Amino acid sequence: MRIACVGGGPSGLYLAILLKARDPDHDVQVFERNPRGVTYGWGVVFWDDLLEQLEAGDPPTAGEIRASSYRWNGQLLAVEETDPVHVGGHGYGIGRQRLLDILVERARGLGVQVEFDRAIERPDDLPVADLIVACDGVNSPVRQLHAERFGTDVVVGRNKYIWLGTSRVFEAFTFAFVQTRAGWIWCHAYGFDEGTSTFIAECTPETWAGLGFDELDGRDGCDLLARIFAAHLDGEPLIDQRAESGGTGWMSFRRVTNRRWDHGNVVLMGDAAHTTHFAIGSGTKLAIQDAMALAAAIAAGGDLGAALERYEHTRKAALAPLQQAAKASSEWFERMPEYADLPAKQFSYALSNRRGEYPLWRYLLHVSTQGGPPRAMLRRALTLRRRRRARLRSEFGGPAEGQQNRRDPAHVGG
Repeated sequence: MRIACVGGGPSGLYLAILLKARDPDHDVQVFERNPRGVTYGWGVVFWDDLLEQLEAGDPPTAGEIRASSYRWNGQLLAVEETDPVHVGGHGYGIGRQRLLDILVERARGLGVQVEFDRAIERPDDLPVADLIVACDGVNSPVRQLHAERFGTDVVVGRNKYIWLGTSRVFEAFTFAFVQTRAGWIWCHAYGFDEGTSTFIAECTPETWAGLGFDELDGRDGCDLLARIFAAHLDGEPLIDQRAESGGTGWMSFRRVTNRRWDHGNVVLMGDAAHTTHFAIGSGTKLAIQDAMALAAAIAAGGDLGAALERYEHTRKAALAPLQQAAKASSEWFERMPEYADLPAKQFSYALSNRRGEYPLWRYLLHVSTQGGPPRAMLRRALTLRRRRRARLRSEFGGPAEGQQNRRDPAHVGG
């Protein structure tokens, strides 16, 4: 087959690797709009399960990624001046550019043609191929050429966030919440190499405007954030990649869904097909898993249309509970000020349970023995939780009432 991947991110490159490694006769091309070495974003986060899947899919790639990853240990929750709460567990971070470099070198070593500085935006730009894989991001120009056929729906989240880097190395996945004169602002931070961390700042639009971020450029905005989070940065600066051009990286999350993922010989993958809120830390993992599923469907042989249907069915089924969790998590952060007055340990339980996974009876037992919120608050929490579950089930499908997600309830980050 002749296969063209439009988008040189992790999903497109890893799909090219899998296809070429399994069948060298495939003619596989990857087209990336940016020049080589130009990418937006800092480090990405993942867990042992992805490393295991990478090892099964392509051991040389897995070995390079493992060797280049930074392991962070435990999770830390800090709310204002209260004593921080520590939670167990571990995960990994890797610089996005380092990840891309590993994938590019492996793909080219297998004979994949990777072209940089090649934008595919109009029908005439589309390459001649048996299969065109649109893995060109949340704003996918290829998807937009047939948006009505794909049934694309984009919902813009309420909160504002910015993806920054810092030379302060966070050895634990850290949530830090700070109250300012304009309201609460918080960060999600984790190390991804020996000298750098990802630092995502988030707040409500009222706090964002109240602090003046709507009028500050990238440099001044980073300076203000560094002062706000000074207690957590140990004097290290924050860096906005868009500041060099006079801009700023503040944005609102866009939840993308598509009614169908293929049209003719075009199929969607990664953020072009779906997005999940960064609060569950699974964007890169899910994109790579898309590539694994599509490669497996193609390798199974038979009619290409049937293979694309199998791929879509497999991935939508796997994504449904994660999309539920991501939506619930993003909504929790939009309501974060409602939880701010809870004692630190109870706040940590609320944060852990933001995706609706923590068994409610254990939460009630804890607060009843530790001196928790009044009964009226608990009744309200129960009501809100039932409504949220019903809304998410109707929107995404998923477990029936009473089923429990058996994921570790102590897991706070990602």
